[in-house]
Amino acid sequence: MPMRTTGGTGPVATTKTVPRESGEHGDIEPDRGQEGRERQEDRDEGRHLNSALLLTLLLVTAVMFQGPIRGALAAPVMQSWMTVFVAVMVQALPFLVLGVLLSAAIAVFVPPSFFARALPKRPVLAVPVASAAGAVLPGCECASVPVAGALVRRGVTPAAALAFLLSAPAINPIVLTATAVAFPGNPEMVLARFVASLLVACAMGWLWHRVGRTDWLRPPARASYEGQGKGAAFWGSVRHDVTHAGGFLVVGAMAAATLKAVVPADWLRAAAGHPVVSVLALAVLAVLLSICSEADAFVAASLTQFSLTARLTFLVVGPMIDLKLFAMQAGTFGRAFALRFAPATFALAVVVSALTGTVLL
Repeated sequence: MPMRTTGGTGPVATTKTVPRESGEHGDIEPDRGQEGRERQEDRDEGRHLNSALLLTLLLVTAVMFQGPIRGALAAPVMQSWMTVFVAVMVQALPFLVLGVLLSAAIAVFVPPSFFARALPKRPVLAVPVASAAGAVLPGCECASVPVAGALVRRGVTPAAALAFLLSAPAINPIVLTATAVAFPGNPEMVLARFVASLLVACAMGWLWHRVGRTDWLRPPARASYEGQGKGAAFWGSVRHDVTHAGGFLVVGAMAAATLKAVVPADWLRAAAGHPVVSVLALAVLAVLLSICSEADAFVAASLTQFSLTARLTFLVVGPMIDLKLFAMQAGTFGRAFALRFAPATFALAVVVSALTGTVLL
């Protein structure tokens, strides 16, 4: 065994020679992956312990202060808040889960080459066809971004892929059915949402074809599910979409309940009583809340202080541009694309939805 002597009269240190395996192409370094996996397991265990400790502290705190908590929950404001929150969640969850399952199946099991073959070669014709395809292909906005990226990578003209990106989460059967259930007394809302969303998707596709530049759009480098089995990719997509979309649904339901129960009715009437202010207010609210398109109709239906046109704007803007979509578009196609595409989509969606609501509602 080799010996290494330190300077002076200090102790002798030994170093152990690490065995090297011989292979067909010479010496092979030992696999250090096991050590990395053990360290990762230790970190995961620490996180699990911290999570368990945090949950325990929350439970202990709830038990210690159960009297004040019970009194706060019994207040009329909290009762109203909880009623609206639970109603929105119970109505929206079945559509959210169904939409996530269908969008995951399409993203994993339908090859992107199918869309490339089905679309016309001329971009001017491919844009409305791709927009209309969103009416028969269920999927939320979280799933539409990677699908649009796959279409661009497989050779589909970007204008058509972007039109599909906007239309699929807004006019698919799950979303339109949820809208009909959320607005049982206003069936015209379903038609208005379909028409306005389709018009915006086509207009943005044609606009990009006309003025868009190649260096503004950076197509993704690889497939979203590359290297995974179909089953693993499917359930991974389901878990991802349920976690993210469900979280945004909870936030949206909480916001709707807060507007209903906490914000003074005079404030809401003042905003809702002005046609322009009400439309702009709900358009901005749709961007900030970032609710999944399978569930946003139930949040919009709870905002009864606002006109149908303002709530239509909420339903048209939300699936096309919100905070999470901006981040996903910037990560998939590049910041230069998102900084140009998102504001144009927002402005066009507000104008088209306001005009459509004036005509149809």
